[in-house]
Amino acid sequence: MISKDFKFGEVLGLMSRTAPFLVFRFLIYFGITLGFILITGTGAGIGYGIGRIGGSEGAGGMWGGMIGFGIASSIMYFIREYLLYVVKAGHIAVLVELMDGRPIPGGKGQIEYAKDKVKDRFAVSSLLFGLDQLIKGILRAFNRTFLTVGSLIPIPGARNLIKFLNTIVNLSLTYLDEVILAYLMRTRAENPWESSRTALVLYAQNYMSFLKNAVWLAAFIWVMTFLVFLLVLGPAALLVGLFPGTAGPLTLIIALVLAWGIKQAVIEPIGMTALMQVFFKVTEGQTANPEWEGKLDGVSRKFGQLKAKAAEWRPQPTPDAPA
Repeated sequence: MISKDFKFGEVLGLMSRTAPFLVFRFLIYFGITLGFILITGTGAGIGYGIGRIGGSEGAGGMWGGMIGFGIASSIMYFIREYLLYVVKAGHIAVLVELMDGRPIPGGKGQIEYAKDKVKDRFAVSSLLFGLDQLIKGILRAFNRTFLTVGSLIPIPGARNLIKFLNTIVNLSLTYLDEVILAYLMRTRAENPWESSRTALVLYAQNYMSFLKNAVWLAAFIWVMTFLVFLLVLGPAALLVGLFPGTAGPLTLIIALVLAWGIKQAVIEPIGMTALMQVFFKVTEGQTANPEWEGKLDGVSRKFGQLKAKAAEWRPQPTPDAPA
């Protein structure tokens, strides 16, 4: 049986202690989900009206909904930097404090406390966002090269099954960039680029441990997400039913958006926190291995960019200090 390096009981305990932040996440993602539904529904209504003129209400409603969904997705693209800086990084900040045994405030004060912690490490959101995008690119390149379920569970003659399992497991590792940010906050990194380089090497030299834990997380995250999708499918169908003739693809889109919102607000923090536990446990006391640094250099040019930025980094002046 494949062992795991995280404890669900402790993860759920951390979720309970950061309940104000979970509520904050839920409100943010509920607002985004509501925005998706309203913009998509408005598009469907306009399309339905236009289609009615030409005698094809169903097609008009469907295409209007698709266009509305595209507009909502564009808005989401432009606010992704805010979500990372305020929502994700903020939650990581309070989780790290709790894992290290430090007290954190409750209620709304927890959110303000988290914002201050993020600002201590990243004065501007663009720095955090640029670093996060670089880390994601490096992780994608490394995982494509080294991570495969076939190396963990050999299944002769089951190429398609292994490919499908690899996709599921890799999706459960999408929180790794946030785990790297947790390492930066825990080590109080002065040079975020250099600390990220170290964290990536530590991850690479322990990648088999992460792969094993990803199997557990994949099972939990995607089973829970699928159950949520089934639960919201009925309400989504009722909502789409307000525009006769637009059922089918639009129902699925609305249900997926609802499931995505709940996943981001509630399920994702559980997976992220579990991977944080894994990282801190398996890398404790380790130093970056130059051999694995060379392997990262070989699979990702972006790792070279990260090292260059680390070498160019200069301490940022405080607001009261001369530039």
